[in-house]
Amino acid sequence: MSAHQVAPAQESYVDVLIVGAGPAGVMCANALVGAGVNVRIIDKRPEGVLAGQADGCQPRTLEILHSYGLADQLFKEGSRVYRTTNYDQSPDGRLKRTRLSPLMPAPNARWSFGVGLSQGRIETIFETSMRAKGLTIERATVPVSLKMSEQTNDLVDAHCYVNKVSLTIAMSTSDDSMSVLEVVIERIDDPGHSEVVHAKFVLGADGAHSWVRKTLEIGAEGAMTDSVWGVIDLLPDTDFPDVRNLSYCHSSEGTLFTIPREDDLIRIYVPQSNDSQVIDPETGRADKNRSSPEKILNQARKILHPYRMNVKDNRIDWWTIYVVGQRVAERYSVNDRALIAGDACHTHSPKAGQGMNAALGDSHNLAWKLVYVLKGWAKLSLLRTYESERRNFAKDLIDFDKEWSKLFIAKRQPSNDSDALTQDEFVHMTLKFNSFVTGIGIRYFPSAIVNPQYQGLASKLIVGERVIPQTFVCAADGRPVEIQDMLPADSRFKILVFGGDIAVTGDLNALKEALIAMNLSASFIERFGHDGAVFDVLCFSSGKQQDVGYADFPMFYRSHWTKAFLDEVDMTGREGGGGYEKYGIDPHDGAVVVVRPDGHIGMIAPLSILGVEEITEYFEGFLI
Repeated sequence: MSAHQVAPAQESYVDVLIVGAGPAGVMCANALVGAGVNVRIIDKRPEGVLAGQADGCQPRTLEILHSYGLADQLFKEGSRVYRTTNYDQSPDGRLKRTRLSPLMPAPNARWSFGVGLSQGRIETIFETSMRAKGLTIERATVPVSLKMSEQTNDLVDAHCYVNKVSLTIAMSTSDDSMSVLEVVIERIDDPGHSEVVHAKFVLGADGAHSWVRKTLEIGAEGAMTDSVWGVIDLLPDTDFPDVRNLSYCHSSEGTLFTIPREDDLIRIYVPQSNDSQVIDPETGRADKNRSSPEKILNQARKILHPYRMNVKDNRIDWWTIYVVGQRVAERYSVNDRALIAGDACHTHSPKAGQGMNAALGDSHNLAWKLVYVLKGWAKLSLLRTYESERRNFAKDLIDFDKEWSKLFIAKRQPSNDSDALTQDEFVHMTLKFNSFVTGIGIRYFPSAIVNPQYQGLASKLIVGERVIPQTFVCAADGRPVEIQDMLPADSRFKILVFGGDIAVTGDLNALKEALIAMNLSASFIERFGHDGAVFDVLCFSSGKQQDVGYADFPMFYRSHWTKAFLDEVDMTGREGGGGYEKYGIDPHDGAVVVVRPDGHIGMIAPLSILGVEEITEYFEGFLI
């Protein structure tokens, strides 16, 4: 074929086409391929992120990654962040440490630390997991058009290929920017490549300037701020004593904060002192050509005085400047068939480390819902809860970010300005938002998949929030097991049956009564279980090891020896015990807790025939 000939477009079919291989994209792709979904993921970049971008994971994100079996590599490579320090300017003008505290007090977090690791390395962890399942990122590939069926019958049938996406290869120009050509391009390894992909669902995970969002004509609410920040990753040569902690430093010269990273690196965020000089008047965006690493460092040095901050071995891995934008997409989907996630949905400042964490949370929320719809287990309407849950979270995130960002531009006392921010006010704000920042306190509000009617039966397990960590003892062999390890992200609902003390006749009879109801043909297990693919039943007795053995559990609750547990201290006396009390569950009345595939509590019900009926009604609302 000559260089001027155009090859006929290749056509292909896929369940889900993901555009963008950033955190949201690779997270969703890995979850989908792990559940057996036919998925493709494309990205315009010829290679992954090599440096910079997002910088780590909060405690709840660590729990999520652990549920996919991906946390160990993160722990191995990353820099753990346990402590936060605050520095303020003393009356003599010198910087002085005024507070040392835990990273973000989160008493119910499984891990009381964050992990600093570059976005590129985190994406690689996902990419390695995907590759092991047979999925690779198709790089240097971009969409050039997207057309959706207008036939109502097609749109309501989740198995119809309603999205028609034209793809081309993106050519890398000499300045490493990407040129998208709506013509066939010839490459030695893939000449004349052009393709039309027919997809049931399209996910735009292609960043703040999302092509998918713009093509779908989804607007964004919010605006750019007038705050310009510089950020730099470097190997420090410094006498600043808290360089390996998350440190906030406030002086009359401004506010900066430092974050420890892998390989002895640190990241420094610092406001640009002359904002107008770094803004391109035509675009309104920060222009890197108007700044430099040395300008960012000079501003940092002014704030950190009298401490020294230099670069060791001339190692600067990455730097940039940016204008803080605070926007939320007006909607997250079109016809429930083309959706967006991550920065395509929401943009905000990076000062509380929420960007990548929010993106991963979006995909974690969405992936299992796509799986259920594609497998024919759930109604298409289930996907609407993705927008209602994650968009509400994003709006809260922007509101939080507006308040949080003010802390970094406010003047500090001592000052003649009566409006100056005090140290106590700064600390109060950090404590106020700690459950939100860590992700531990994220709560989804009542909907088809969040039913708080029987909240009182497990008063400390909040419906809509994730399950609180707690160690129980395996009834078969006595080993201690963390409950979150029993809740892998395997697309199944976990039915946690807190069966009371089965050494007590009345408690055992109530457990058996619920068992009979679960085995009826009209129950949720029989109607929606799909031969064990949808539900995983685990039983927890409040009885003691000396009184209750594995064989004392009714057979249904010990389908495998790893399914029956005791709320008891292990034989060493070091782990377990107090779970019923911690969860606010009566040790004899018990309760049934329905945990969604994303680890959030969907509902709580009585341990009775009525409870089984209530759970069945819950699943009738969205399962098929």
